[in-house]
Amino acid sequence: MRITVFNNSGEKSITTAGVLTKKLEQAGFVLDDKHPDVVVTVGGDGTLLSAFHRYADSLSHVRFIGVHTGHLGFYTDWRDFELDDLVDALKQDSGQSVSYPLLDVSLTYDDSTTAHFLALNEATLKRMNGTMRTDVYIKQNFFESFRGDGLCVSTPTGSTAYSKSIGGAVMHPRLDALQVTEIASINNRVFRTLSAPVIIAPDEWVTFRPASGQDFVMTVDQFSTTTPPIVEMKFRIASERIHFARYRHMHFWDRVEDAFIGVKK
Repeated sequence: MRITVFNNSGEKSITTAGVLTKKLEQAGFVLDDKHPDVVVTVGGDGTLLSAFHRYADSLSHVRFIGVHTGHLGFYTDWRDFELDDLVDALKQDSGQSVSYPLLDVSLTYDDSTTAHFLALNEATLKRMNGTMRTDVYIKQNFFESFRGDGLCVSTPTGSTAYSKSIGGAVMHPRLDALQVTEIASINNRVFRTLSAPVIIAPDEWVTFRPASGQDFVMTVDQFSTTTPPIVEMKFRIASERIHFARYRHMHFWDRVEDAFIGVKK
């Protein structure tokens, strides 16, 4: 088994990654950051997001494991003081994994060029210097003409991230569905939107067709960029999936309770 250790720049993460690397070498594992079978991230959920994008071209054969150097996150099953247990679990690995859906984002610009992205959590489209005007389609059908700060499209695992903070529902990650959440929509006698999160079925897709000449900022997970004028932005469930090597399981709703409520009876 070829393993790579991917860490953030925090002092604790750097130290933990160094200790883990030595333990893996002593256990006889091959350390390979170019063609790994398993990517072990050390840091937090943001670190795992970065690793996902680093190895997005290898998702068919790469599994991820998260080691958290702070509080447990949604993508991290192990703590920094459990490294010996993690190495033992890797020794007994039988290829087990759990997979979750990803977001496929396709863009068409006004010069007819295109771009393609994968997101683990979400993608957003915003206008920073005025009201964003965007027609929204579900499959081929017109749904609404949006006016507001922006729109967010999230995966089930991403539903506990930015989407939740703007009023989105929390979705179980076994659902192959997408969620569209409005960001500060304008609703009055002239403009009207649904003003509620929309859950998109697996065989459907969402298309944004923004008004021309607007200054947009697009985000894909934690990465943001200003874009050339966009003609169309299409979202669907990706054919690719992310795979986690899960040697022990924490129920999703227990994770939600621990992260956002934290009050035990």
